[in-house]
Amino acid sequence: MTDETPELPQIYLITPPAFELSTFPDRLAACLDSVDVACVRLSLASRDEDRIAKAADALRALTHDRDIALVIDSHIMLVERLGLDGVHLTDHARSVRQVRKDLGEDAIVGTYCAASRHDGMTAGELGADYVSFGPVGDTPLGDGTRAGLELFEWWSQMIEVPVVAEGALDTDLIRALAPHTDFFGIGDEIWHGDDPAAALRAFRDAMT
Repeated sequence: MTDETPELPQIYLITPPAFELSTFPDRLAACLDSVDVACVRLSLASRDEDRIAKAADALRALTHDRDIALVIDSHIMLVERLGLDGVHLTDHARSVRQVRKDLGEDAIVGTYCAASRHDGMTAGELGADYVSFGPVGDTPLGDGTRAGLELFEWWSQMIEVPVVAEGALDTDLIRALAPHTDFFGIGDEIWHGDDPAAALRAFRDAMT
């Protein structure tokens, strides 16, 4: 993922945890054609390898035709097999070093570090291409800990590793965080509505 517009964050689109292959690719394509998207994360909750592979095939056709990176959530062993660009880890900094060694320097290796500045710094030192913090908004899920504005302000001033803000986003949060983050990880915020592309455009407009 590279900065196309340094003044504004880029969009890092996250799939729903479950979707129908008969309809979701068209919804995704509408989003990809509506705004500039830097990366898509395949984030299925399924443990069915065949289902994941079919989903990856469908999404890869859309993303690679548009020169958009496609990474997968957690499944390191499937990256090369499915022709993906990299992996999004969820164990903070614990496996970054080994995954970087396994996948090589050309693969995208990013990791979610919740609200831990220490874990984020460690992940960057171990070779992560980006660090994701969240949730940035209020959510009943998890333990209630939020990645606050001050974390992103500090990171943008002190750390060169790109940072992703994700989780329970709304337009007000996007406006506040836009000067301090490189990417917004947008997913459930748009997929529940009838027109995800329109919702995504509204978020993009809030970044300006």
